[in-house]
Amino acid sequence: QVQLVESGGGLVQAGGSLKLSCATSGINFRLYPMAWYRQAPGQGRELVADISSGGTTKYQDSVKGRFTISRDNAMNMLFLQMNSLKPEDTAVYYCNRRQFTYPWGQGTQVIVSS
Repeated sequence: QVQLVESGGGLVQAGGSLKLSCATSGINFRLYPMAWYRQAPGQGRELVADISSGGTTKYQDSVKGRFTISRDNAMNMLFLQMNSLKPEDTAVYYCNRRQFTYPWGQGTQVIVSS
């Protein structure tokens, strides 16, 4: 079965950092482009960053220079290092495949206070 389990969220002061982790199972992780998405209160889910199977990365303009997506294919894990956090980054963060998504996990909540 497909499992996507996000962790690492929490409450942080503006300007601080968090590192999110996504443990996956039941998928051919090494073959697929993966991504981080987020959903802010009252808003739809948006793509934050993605990474190809070979490690090529892309970012939404709002997080460029602050977030870094990475993957560990040996461990079937996806990561999101978030620096210089802003209150606008407050959201529930989810991992999934870049385009053809699997059923969503529970996500991990990030709250950035001012």
